[in-house]
Formats: sequence, structure tokens, C-alpha cells
Amino acid sequence: MKKIKHLNLLKLLFLVFSISPMTPLRGQTETTTVIYLVRHAEKVDDSNDAALSPEGRKRAELLSKVLKDAEITHIHSTDFQRTRDTVEPLASLLGIAIQLYDPQHLETFSENLINTQGVHLVSGHSNTTPGLVELLGGQSSPIQDHEYDRLYVIVRDGKQTKATILIHYGISW
Repeated sequence: MKKIKHLNLLKLLFLVFSISPMTPLRGQTETTTVIYLVRHAEKVDDSNDAALSPEGRKRAELLSKVLKDAEITHIHSTDFQRTRDTVEPLASLLGIAIQLYDPQHLETFSENLINTQGVHLVSGHSNTTPGLVELLGGQSSPIQDHEYDRLYVIVRDGKQTKATILIHYGISW
């Protein structure tokens, strides 16, 4: 029941906040940028470039289902197997190439996101995603090692953040 409630809430929020430059919602302009940010899904072990666990693959598939109608135009990931594999199902479904970014240069990456209109999905890490949310003008808190269910939605209009939403998707920790 809880999982269904979360999915229905997500669908409603994506309906409201998924913006197409061709059909802006009332009060929004063609300068609106929406950025979805996730930490990679569950990993198989603590090695440097770990693959996703079976639970992580399920979460990646769920993310794909949740965001398939969000009109994603750009998908970004760090160059680690777990972050790429988290967004791969959606990238394949939409036919969008995954663009790599360097987590050591979050300020530069955040500026690129701010200056690139469209709807972005960013896959990062527990130690980078909260900082990136804040660089984009949003509010965040530290992500615990066992926490994989956060989905941030940042809505920007021009150079200003209009909304930050935190949604928990899939099975919570």
C-alpha cells in the first residue's frame, strides 16, 4: 500500500512539475529548467566501482518507470558503473545518451545544469548529491550509507530556484 501511495504521489508531482518548453504551464516560461537528482541505486558491495545489486537493478527499473513520462531531455552520471547503471534503463527507453560529469567539479557542473534548459536527470553519490542540490539553490541534508530512495526535484526559472521537492521512491530504508 505504501509503495502504491508513493507511486501515485510521484505521478501527480511529475504531472505538475514536468515541463515541456513547447507547452509551459501557467506562470512558467521557456526558461524553466527541471532537474531530478538521485543517488545511485543499491550496490553489490563496497568496492570502488561496484555494480548494482539485484535490489539496485529493481530500483533502477522503477526509476525508469517513474520518470518515463517526465519529458527528460538530458541524463547525467558520474563515471562509475553503479551511477551509470541507475539511469541506463531510462536512457535506453528514451534513446538518450548518458552524459558523464566529474563529481570533483560540482560547481562547474551545477553552472552547466543551470545554463542548459530542459529536463535533466542526474545520478550521483551520497557524498555529492546533497551538495549538488544546494549548489542548484535547493535544500538537502546528508544521505546515509543505507539510503537509496531519495529523488530530488528542482524547478528553476532562469537563475532562480522556484521549488525543491524531496520524494522517496521504492522501498525505503
